[in-house]
Amino acid sequence: MEWVETTAKSLEEAKDLALDQLGVAADEAEFEVLEEPRSGLFGRMRGEARVRARIMPAAVRPKQERRSRGRSKSKDEGATSSGKVSKSGGSRGSSSTARPSTKADADDAGSQGERPGTRASRPQPSKQQKESKRMDAKDEQSESPVSPQEVGDAAVAFMDGLAGAFGAEPSTELDVDGTNLEVRVSGSELGLMVGPGGRTLMAIQDLARVASQRRLGDHDTRLRIDVGGYREKRREALERFAAAVAAQVIESGAAKALEPMSSADRKTVHDAIVEIDGVDSHSEGDDPTRRVVITPA
Repeated sequence: MEWVETTAKSLEEAKDLALDQLGVAADEAEFEVLEEPRSGLFGRMRGEARVRARIMPAAVRPKQERRSRGRSKSKDEGATSSGKVSKSGGSRGSSSTARPSTKADADDAGSQGERPGTRASRPQPSKQQKESKRMDAKDEQSESPVSPQEVGDAAVAFMDGLAGAFGAEPSTELDVDGTNLEVRVSGSELGLMVGPGGRTLMAIQDLARVASQRRLGDHDTRLRIDVGGYREKRREALERFAAAVAAQVIESGAAKALEPMSSADRKTVHDAIVEIDGVDSHSEGDDPTRRVVITPA
């Protein structure tokens, strides 16, 4: 999964900008802090925060090793019958050597040049070594066992079945661009699959990701679902709306906050504002009430 890099006056602002670029919520992304602002004279902050972020890979459930209860039980019974340890902890045999009371004592007693009950100091891994191991583990985990085409086919099959359950007869298309997947569903009687403000569509997209990406163990692709061309219509409407608000801000010279939007809609507005001279935009608040604010440049 590709990383995006952003800079801002604070870490929170840099993370928010990264979320807007990725078009996802905070719980769907992971961050890496590259640089933090430094404290300067009189408490002022110097420099900028720099972070990089990407869409969080889907976690692969680790395999659990099954232990044979019967074998462990037989070993325990053998150890008990040979040693015959009494409740008081002593041995009924003639051996005068006492066993260590804990596993740590046993390990210490077996180490060279050490007395039982003491532990040799071992060098602890540095913070950089721990971070390197953590990143290596993430990279190993991020290797997808399936191809983007297989993930897309699974998403298409899911959407065909779901549309049929809604009573529609759709035509489904899959567009594969590297690791970016888009499933487009067209046809009639699809309004129920979109819902007010596209909220039903966003829920369907989450279900499609579970049925394809997570079920197949994929964590490289980025899947989008579009029904009835809603996303393109929504993008065009948001661009017109952003242009109209930008004109008001330029004329009045006062900033204006928009209604709360999803991260994907906020990204569309930010992209539209970038193309308009005389205004800037940033996001404020926390999801689900996070909104775009358009300000004079």
